[in-house]
Amino acid sequence: MHSLRGPGLENLDISVQPRSRCASRRGRAARQSVDTPVIAPRSRKIPAYALLPDDVLAAIEDQADWILATIGVEFRGDQTALDLFAAAGAVVEGERVRFAPGLARRLCATAPAEFKLHARDPANTVTLGGDNIVLMPGYGSPFVSDLERGRRYSTLEDFQNFVKLAYSSPWLHHSGGTVCEPTDIPVNKRHLDMVLAHLTLSSKPFMGGVTSPSRAQDSIDMARIVFGAAFMKNNAVMQGNINANSPLIYDEAMSGALRVYAAANQCVCVSPAIFAGAMGPLPPAAVAAQTLAEGMVGIALAQLVRPGCPVVFGSFHSTMNLKSGALTFGSPEANLVTMALSQLGRRLGLPVRSGGGQITASNAADGQAMQDSTGAMWSTLLSGAHQVWHAAGWLEGGLVMSYEKFIMDLDHCGAMLTLLQGFGADAETLGREAYLETGPGQNFLSTQHTLRHYATANYQPEIREAGPYETWVEKGSPTLDQRAEPRWKQMLTAYRPPPIDPAILAALQDFVAARKSSMPDEWY
Repeated sequence: MHSLRGPGLENLDISVQPRSRCASRRGRAARQSVDTPVIAPRSRKIPAYALLPDDVLAAIEDQADWILATIGVEFRGDQTALDLFAAAGAVVEGERVRFAPGLARRLCATAPAEFKLHARDPANTVTLGGDNIVLMPGYGSPFVSDLERGRRYSTLEDFQNFVKLAYSSPWLHHSGGTVCEPTDIPVNKRHLDMVLAHLTLSSKPFMGGVTSPSRAQDSIDMARIVFGAAFMKNNAVMQGNINANSPLIYDEAMSGALRVYAAANQCVCVSPAIFAGAMGPLPPAAVAAQTLAEGMVGIALAQLVRPGCPVVFGSFHSTMNLKSGALTFGSPEANLVTMALSQLGRRLGLPVRSGGGQITASNAADGQAMQDSTGAMWSTLLSGAHQVWHAAGWLEGGLVMSYEKFIMDLDHCGAMLTLLQGFGADAETLGREAYLETGPGQNFLSTQHTLRHYATANYQPEIREAGPYETWVEKGSPTLDQRAEPRWKQMLTAYRPPPIDPAILAALQDFVAARKSSMPDEWY
């Protein structure tokens, strides 16, 4: 037995059986399926790209302070939040809260720069902040699609399928949240089924319900059944996604859910959602400043509820087609904002959730979809963002989770994580012995150096290559999405749930049943 080591694997000990010389020559895919699990790197080895100089960043920060001091942010229907801000020195007039320059930033200062997000399986625990990176699937789609059944409203079965796929993939570190809306379950009850799926079908970190304070509390209560209340007092095991109602509003549902998560010491991800030209001015600098202003206010509230509560400075932003009003994704302007916000988050001293991921406005898993997604993912990962939402499955501006694109995106996630590891130079990687074994004009395919490294030298996608043109035509000229279809079906067939204590499973099921029976069905 020996331990698997390599870039990004410093904290993992995975025992594997020694391979015979014959077995080592079967190829990477065969070897992985037999005895070596693929493990996604959880940190970057190349530096984050600094897009903007300090004077430009300072100007954006000054603009955020101007917005908070001059315009302010409204907290509608949440007197508790208003009282907390007033006690902290903010100016509260009705539901409008204004902050003297620098106050919101000072209130954020108690949030940790780095923290662990504990998983049910400790091997899947991740760290947010520093050089760490966490990829997770798409969020919030009411529809799903696949090549066999087409576009349709998503169901609980679809939701469970995507949780299984995210758990089965080595390239996603996180189970996600509302990966797709299970529209066959009443609105007021579906959070229970979603959290139950995350806690039982996966053992990776997850997100709970946030659409009301009571649903946030249900999510926390369910997590306590699994992790224990004592453990959760001092450790984050889940996240809540809090969106500001841009421009410059937090409604009672969002600020109330934020307070519930913060009071329980669970991670609050504050994500303003600004579509340039509709929820804020058009220029990237203005979008970045407004995002910073709205984000700091939400983070400040979490710290006022519980100093030291783990938070993530998030964003979700996009440009618009100003001729039609349609949203666009993966545009250069939005990607620039993504890069700027990672710099601003580092200056704030907080983990950053990117506004990107593999997002697209395309209606199909086609060339446009992958072009948009690649642009957004490149800027996100190079920026140094710590948590990447929408890393797999997103179509139609987030309206659809696509089974085929999910698989296509997973392959790209693996390639991007490999790229973030960079490479070093030593005797083994420079391969001098291979030159001594062969000679000018000779190939290197049979050298001992090549035989040692061929199985792991290059990243190998899971979707089969199309092959030479003639072979591809003989097989029916399958496009990438068509080659992705059998892969997700194979993954679901091969899925095995992670083990869970039967008593804990029964307690979770009893909790869900009791909560559902206590409330009427609400479909809107």
